[in-house]
Amino acid sequence: MNNQWVSRIFWLLVLWGGSVLALTVVGGLFRILMTAAGFKS
Repeated sequence: MNNQWVSRIFWLLVLWGGSVLALTVVGGLFRILMTAAGFKS
């Protein structure tokens, strides 16, 4: 029973971390594209 909860929490953290990492990468690429297009803030 306890092991099942550990597994669920582990996968929750993996998915959350993966989504945060993906958003960071997409945001970085978007910033690079905007800078290349001349939209410097």
